[in-house]
Amino acid sequence: MADSAPAQPQGGQSHAGRASSWLAVTVILLGFTIGGVALTIGPNWFLFWVGAGVIAVGGVLALVFDIFSDVIEDAPRTMAAQEHHSPFERQDLA
Repeated sequence: MADSAPAQPQGGQSHAGRASSWLAVTVILLGFTIGGVALTIGPNWFLFWVGAGVIAVGGVLALVFDIFSDVIEDAPRTMAAQEHHSPFERQDLA
């Protein structure tokens, strides 16, 4: 029977990411929100472009902080053939 326990992250890292990476993502999300609100209240094009500028700043932060280095590659996970994951799958028909 194959071990279905999740693989441990390499080097003691976690999937949470660094605080600097989350800062970049938050700035991008803030810019997207500003732009979206600007489109719904008018459209207010000045505020829309302010949001686009905030997104660009967040993108630069993402490049500077190298947020893609937060990715952790786990070993492939395997599942046993007997496991059923659907509540609609009847096990007594097999």
